[in-house]
Amino acid sequence: MAVSGREAVQQQAVANTGRLKRSTIAAYVIPGIGVNYMGLLVGLYIMKFSTDVLLIAPAAISTIFGISRIWDAISDPIVGYLSDRTRTPIGRRRSWFLLSILPIAGMFIWVFSPPNSLSGDGLVVWMGIGVILFYSSMTIFLVPQMSLGAELTPNYHERSRLFGLRYATATVGSILALVGMQVLIMAEQKSDHAHDPTIIRTTAFELSVLAAVITACLIGYAVVKLRERADYQDRAIKHPLAAFKDVWKNPHARLIIVVSFVENIGSAVIGLLTLYVAEYVVGRPSLAPTIIFSYMICAAISPPLWIPLSRRFGKIRLWMFSMMLTGLSFGGMFSIPFLPTPDAKLYTIMVLAVFAGLAAGCGGTIAPSIQSDIIDYDEYKTGERKEGSYFAAFTFVFKSATGVMAFITGYVLQATGYVPNQEQTMTVQLAIMTLYSIFPLVCYSAGALIFSRFTLDEEAHSKIREAIEARSA
Repeated sequence: MAVSGREAVQQQAVANTGRLKRSTIAAYVIPGIGVNYMGLLVGLYIMKFSTDVLLIAPAAISTIFGISRIWDAISDPIVGYLSDRTRTPIGRRRSWFLLSILPIAGMFIWVFSPPNSLSGDGLVVWMGIGVILFYSSMTIFLVPQMSLGAELTPNYHERSRLFGLRYATATVGSILALVGMQVLIMAEQKSDHAHDPTIIRTTAFELSVLAAVITACLIGYAVVKLRERADYQDRAIKHPLAAFKDVWKNPHARLIIVVSFVENIGSAVIGLLTLYVAEYVVGRPSLAPTIIFSYMICAAISPPLWIPLSRRFGKIRLWMFSMMLTGLSFGGMFSIPFLPTPDAKLYTIMVLAVFAGLAAGCGGTIAPSIQSDIIDYDEYKTGERKEGSYFAAFTFVFKSATGVMAFITGYVLQATGYVPNQEQTMTVQLAIMTLYSIFPLVCYSAGALIFSRFTLDEEAHSKIREAIEARSA
């Protein structure tokens, strides 16, 4: 890819100092508003929309989510490897941004607009196609975007700044998704719990079209404004199996893969069950967006706090702290079914959600920054740049864990006697809260213990970068 003299000077300045221009950061992070709006709305609402509005059996929609995440775990490595190997006039990552626009927009509309004439198996097939292809479309954008973030700067702490702002911007999109979810919940309530498909489906369709258009524009803006390093072209390994073998041979990556799987097994069920907890355990379904908002707003505003703290205490310690805080926050929610009043239940979950949100902001800032450092270790060992393969591997772990828990959750609900739109028995409530609180506590605690063995700190990374630069010179 041809690079102008001015762009070459800018790239060299970044290589020397690692400091990114604000316009570059803005172009990189802004698509997250639309993409995360879509992702959260599907993740939080589609399962309840399917069971309580479309009246699809919980096990059926749970199976769809499980299959979709397992398929994503397969497709992510493919996209990651191919994006490493892509060579186009606009770069190896932005070409995938461009390719993702129509599928993301189209499939988001699809999942929120099943034809009124469909029912039974036909409706299950429609939702299955929509959910699976929506998540596949997201892969086409998200894996190359994460990969590009690792390429934009080699600076140890500037990466935390970049990914912290990316996480904060993405969380803004997630907060907007809560507004959309509130609109959908209000549409349900207007139907006097009869779930009139005309009211709810029309509302869902209109919201999905608006979000699809805005997201397409934001991704297009990133394609136009961002630039990629020309010297990273053609530096990926030629054979996919060899690329992922290198990922597994990297001891730092191998440890993170194990930690991420344990973490995500614990966290995957949280998104699936939050609306169920709000309605059937807390007893305040209309306040579900408010509960989630208390989590999201803390996650969005906290990255500027964690960035300087990472300089003082180190990224490794800070990520361990976020794991423990997350586990304790959700673990404390197990007490909610035993509290005497709905108000007590509401206040408890909102306070704990604040701490969980702070922890999420820390993890969202630090985790991809550390993962980017691991990719530098691979370059030091192999002389190659294969960010796509690495972030695909990390995403593979996340989606595999999510797929497993999505599959299990629906069957647990069905086995314990869950009945849509009815007051749930204490057995069902305890089953929900065991998955929602105790399980994350155990998993995050185990993840923190395993991560304590991680050794790629700032000093080690500095030596790696010096060796890479000396070899390049």
